[in-house]
Amino acid sequence: MKTLLPGLAPVAGLFAASLLHAEMPAMSEQPNIVLILADDLGYGDLGCYGAESKVPTPNIDRLAAGGTRFTDAYCPVAVCSPSRYALLTGRYPWRTWKKAGVLANWHPPMIEEGRLTLPTLLKQAGYTTAGFGKWHLGANYTTTDGEPPVGLGKFKSENSGANIDLTRPITGGPLDRGFDEWYGFVCASEQIIFEGNRAVGLLDNENYKPPAAPGVDKLSRTPVSSYLPLITEKSIAYLDRRPKDKPFFLYMTPYVPHLPLAVEEGFRGKTNAGDYGDYVHELDHYVGRFLDELERRGLAEKTLVIFASDNGSHFEETGDGHRPNGKLRGTKHTVWEGGVRTPFIVRWPGRVPAGAVSGQVMALNDVLAACAALTGQELPANAGEDSCNMLPAWLGKDDGKPIREETVVQNAGYTFGLRRAEWKFVTGGNYKTGEPVRELYDLKADPSESVNLYDEKPALVRELKERLETILGEDRGLLR
Repeated sequence: MKTLLPGLAPVAGLFAASLLHAEMPAMSEQPNIVLILADDLGYGDLGCYGAESKVPTPNIDRLAAGGTRFTDAYCPVAVCSPSRYALLTGRYPWRTWKKAGVLANWHPPMIEEGRLTLPTLLKQAGYTTAGFGKWHLGANYTTTDGEPPVGLGKFKSENSGANIDLTRPITGGPLDRGFDEWYGFVCASEQIIFEGNRAVGLLDNENYKPPAAPGVDKLSRTPVSSYLPLITEKSIAYLDRRPKDKPFFLYMTPYVPHLPLAVEEGFRGKTNAGDYGDYVHELDHYVGRFLDELERRGLAEKTLVIFASDNGSHFEETGDGHRPNGKLRGTKHTVWEGGVRTPFIVRWPGRVPAGAVSGQVMALNDVLAACAALTGQELPANAGEDSCNMLPAWLGKDDGKPIREETVVQNAGYTFGLRRAEWKFVTGGNYKTGEPVRELYDLKADPSESVNLYDEKPALVRELKERLETILGEDRGLLR
């Protein structure tokens, strides 16, 4: 299995490849794969990631106890669309037409036509694929007048979507990017829920007005507070409906704990961390419900479960002193650790070590290469360019040796960070003020990024800056 990250030491790639050959399960033993991606969940929200959390998360903690918890896993970007792109394609999102920020209403697909995706890769290995929840990677919409959609590229605008033809299927969405089944929305501010590629409902989101598309009043309405239990039940129903003669890939991506904090009444006041903490606790409950159903059907031993978040929490503190991102600096939107470091847990009973903790540096974009290795496939040269095979680390066969030497992270704008070993170099412009950001941190000694060593280590700064520019390649002009 080749390593595709530019500059990664060849010995690391050869080491991973030799382990892969020894540890590859037979094709008949390929596990089902469940990928649960939370939305705006902080690194410090889960009990298994910090004893100081004021949110009970017994079910996700149980998942970690049965598998391996990664302490240094990263979202490539501190907001959702680009991190989801990286997860499903194994590429840094600044390589796309959307160089920064998230997709807004009616935006076209972020994943290019013909691009290898995680579900497509797994379909090639004989898997059936299904997704439930949040897409937020764009789609092509047919309009009634042939003009661009009203409100294109805006989260809120007068008469947004007034010329969207709801009778026509979308293209370039989940079904055209590798999923056999899909139920969920493309963009929360659009509010339209799709089953497959057809509009079937409306997400009643208090932050937005329903689109003005003809026929929208005929769509069934689902309150945001009912969406998590709904997609959980649909994910469970898929377990019974799926073809039994094939392994399956299930992408369960709840819109929680993203704003608005639409906590079900039965979970209000259950934590000491305010509505936000209650929402995280509710997420844990439904993750537990799904995991219990895997167990009840005898699927738990045959299923690799991956749990992560798409970026850090929006909040620095909630309720009675709960800090969603723990001791890490920053929040969603920022390039600091609180914005880009994610809890990352893998469980596969009997194959992934139980109760283990790994300090391997990895990123969401590495899931593609690991799953390629798991299914005995080699990524083509034009796919997953920024994905590194972390399967040896997942299986506990890495002996602690670094597999990924470095990873790039980005804020909601044009500030970039390069994590290499214990060092993190940051350069660009503040996403709110535009003022230059020039920083260097020793994350081993200073995980909270409180001591800027930029001026003290000019040679290291120069080396990391040159390396970042090399990785960015023709996009190095994004450094502002």
